[in-house]
Amino acid sequence: MTATMKAAVKLKPAPKSTEVMKVPVPEPTPDEVLIRVKISSICGTDVHIYDWDAWAAARIKPPLIQGHEFAGVIEKLGSNVKGFRKGDYVSAEGHIACGRCSLCRTGNAHVCKSVSILGIDRGGAFAEYLTVPATNVIVNDDDLPLELATMQDPLGNAVYTTTNANVPGKTVAIFGLGPIGLMAVALCRGMAARKVIAIGHRNKYRMDLAKKVGANLVLRSSDTLADEVMDATSGEGVDEVLEFSGAETAVQQAIKVVRPAGGIHLLGLFPKPLSLDISEFVTKGLSMYGIHGRLMYKTWMQMGGLLKSGNVNLKPILTHRFPLDDYNKAMEVMRSGDCGKVAFPMEA
Repeated sequence: MTATMKAAVKLKPAPKSTEVMKVPVPEPTPDEVLIRVKISSICGTDVHIYDWDAWAAARIKPPLIQGHEFAGVIEKLGSNVKGFRKGDYVSAEGHIACGRCSLCRTGNAHVCKSVSILGIDRGGAFAEYLTVPATNVIVNDDDLPLELATMQDPLGNAVYTTTNANVPGKTVAIFGLGPIGLMAVALCRGMAARKVIAIGHRNKYRMDLAKKVGANLVLRSSDTLADEVMDATSGEGVDEVLEFSGAETAVQQAIKVVRPAGGIHLLGLFPKPLSLDISEFVTKGLSMYGIHGRLMYKTWMQMGGLLKSGNVNLKPILTHRFPLDDYNKAMEVMRSGDCGKVAFPMEA
């Protein structure tokens, strides 16, 4: 008899349409491992799939088990897998690169054009088990709490953004206080930024969380924001802007508040083309960087060190936990915005 597991399965190309049900436990190929999931967490991408927006309709092929943020233990190794053992405490890089193209072979696997993503292009972690190529598996420190281990995929986005900005000793403005923006606030504080200015929009819950994880100043986006930031920086502006909101106004404001020769680092994705004052951008001598995923696997190594340091206050960001059976309730909390990270502990 085929072994079965509990999983949240997107069954139809429509909003919601996800059922928690029994499905077969996947069998690892010779180059994969089977992982027993101990915790998984919801990403904004999962909400797009749940809502079945235009992106999801163009990309996702139901039925699909979603989820790419998780931690667990190796249950079974494929016949070709070396260097891991059953029982290893692991997470994984969710972007599965081809390993053969010019991008992969020049250290740019994070932008591989043939990438396959856990929980998007293949079965994911909103289940009791999943399979992952051994090349993507990361062994966690034994003392890393599950609540932090499951955050590593989005935390890696924040680590890549903050390290790209070289934040120690700098004044940094962070636009967008979703979970990744909040992680960036905690990282900037833990990495000894001179001042961390967190900028939200309407969500007081997340603005309060930003203060809790280390923001020196929390501001609300408005027509007077540029003046407020200049006042807070003695008229100098910030050294670096980290943009996580995907809002056109945030980039427009970023150009105004960053000092000459400063940097703007964009992780947020935008629903439409932007209208920007490029002349101001040029005359201030600014630099703009696109941040995608995590550098494979440099970012993971940096993230491991930061987690081990104990300097980064991330625990307040995981605010809600639900059993997988309450999948739809968890998604509605995530959609409300009155939360940080939302997780599914798989074991009591």
